[in-house]
Amino acid sequence: MCGRYASARKKHELLEEFEVELDSEPEKELGADYNVAPTKNVYAVLSRVPQEAERAVRQLRIVKWGLVPAWAKDPSIGSRLINARIETVAEKPSYRQAFAKRRCLIPADGYFEWMPVEGEKKKKQPYYIHPADGGVLAMAGLYEFWKDRSRDDDDPLKWLVTCTVITTDAEDQLGRIHDRMPMMIERERWAEWLDPKLTDIDEATGLLVPADQGRLTAHPVSTDVNNVRNNGPDLIKPLMDEEETALF
Repeated sequence: MCGRYASARKKHELLEEFEVELDSEPEKELGADYNVAPTKNVYAVLSRVPQEAERAVRQLRIVKWGLVPAWAKDPSIGSRLINARIETVAEKPSYRQAFAKRRCLIPADGYFEWMPVEGEKKKKQPYYIHPADGGVLAMAGLYEFWKDRSRDDDDPLKWLVTCTVITTDAEDQLGRIHDRMPMMIERERWAEWLDPKLTDIDEATGLLVPADQGRLTAHPVSTDVNNVRNNGPDLIKPLMDEEETALF
């Protein structure tokens, strides 16, 4: 699964990197977060057709991590829907409508996974996994709108926008740490993945191609990341010299 990740790039960097046309909330900016956890607000890149517009516009939006389906009675369900498995994302009621119409990219610098320590049953070593070239990690995601019927129509909290990260089997080397990983969308497929006019399930599924071998690298990091209250760049630093500790 993907339960923690790092996202430290400034908003203007994301706007440029993803060629965003519309900043949906220009007055708001999320600070650097090296320990993004479920239910936090995160950035998502998506394409929607604004009112009275003729085409979809790529935008950057702040959403909550943990997808709440439109039919949900209670938004608390989102804490259990932080990941959508590629094997069932097109079929499960929680995700299938969003997969057909509301796909997004969730920017990250890297993500964390925990590997059991040999010989110690309860101990796990956290690893930071990130693009080897230092580039952005565009995780495949879905977003959804949930309406709070208890609020007035003019209440800014009337609508809740949430997201989930699509996961797949980890490549051979990363699979030594954890058997699942976020699905990456390479730059050449961003436009198609975000296109709201693409509603064919098979075509959308065909865009989900596992990352090339060696695209990602990993190193062990401090167990400080285990506590969601800890944050800062030290969480992604190698425990020792990378030459001594990197698995790959």
